[in-house]
Amino acid sequence: MLIACGDALIDFVPTRNAEGREAVMPAVGGSCLNVAIGMARLGAPTGFVGGISTDMFGRMVADHATASNVELGFATRSDHQTTLAFVRIVAGESHYAFYDAETATRNWTYRRGTIPFANAEAVHVGSTTLVNDQGAAETKALIAEARASSTISFDPNCRPNLVRDKPAYLARMAEFAGSADLIKMSDVDFAYLFGEEPYQQRASALLRQGTSLVVITRGNNGAVAWHAGAGQIEVPAPKVEVADTIGAGDSFQAALLFALYKQGRLPRQQLKNIGADELRRALAFAANCAGLTCTRPGADPPWSHEVAANW
Repeated sequence: MLIACGDALIDFVPTRNAEGREAVMPAVGGSCLNVAIGMARLGAPTGFVGGISTDMFGRMVADHATASNVELGFATRSDHQTTLAFVRIVAGESHYAFYDAETATRNWTYRRGTIPFANAEAVHVGSTTLVNDQGAAETKALIAEARASSTISFDPNCRPNLVRDKPAYLARMAEFAGSADLIKMSDVDFAYLFGEEPYQQRASALLRQGTSLVVITRGNNGAVAWHAGAGQIEVPAPKVEVADTIGAGDSFQAALLFALYKQGRLPRQQLKNIGADELRRALAFAANCAGLTCTRPGADPPWSHEVAANW
């Protein structure tokens, strides 16, 4: 099984009404839930760990995840309200306004000893859950139990408008990176975390500390990855007609984990030993899945039948 742990919410995606005025459309989102949905739709047995409300929006979240074949037995249902995120697209980038006080995601606690990590090849963490102290602490506890048997995947998916103490946040992201086998971040995330530091320099530092694979997605410029054995590999972005980029990075992450899973390269030692051709194929598949997600509004990762020819 593959597991994603973190945020589940409702995005209010920009659209226009019949009169052409700006409007919003509710769509299930949350970076880590999107990753779970992406992996499950591609055909991997997938579970989600995190807080999901029992309110109207929480039922939307649960129904959407279940319809995408995500196992919710490890999720925590509560009567806290659902996190809401309003999205605006500015210069091609998604900007978010979050309403996240006292929500199911914010109040999630990890139920120690409840997940059979021996049966979980990978655990993915990241995004807004790691911004607040409780979410970060609970995720650390989960990683502490998982790491002996599961590969740890990490995407910071930074949301600067939620960060109140940037130095503390940077230290926290560095700590999570230090426990990860696979790190993926966008070029926007990288700039927020590392400024103008060269990609190669930071990737080399992360590989030296024990990470096996570092990937940076760069929108229309494709993705570039660094691996201690396979070296540096770049793949192009597919040329598509973009509806929006919401969930594209999550779709990339889900497809990359799925591809590694299908190749038998997801376990920690196998990931360390992956060859350049295998890694390039996995990255290209991930880029194509992200591109398809960009062609439709909201976070809507592809199903296996939509990308079978690419895999």
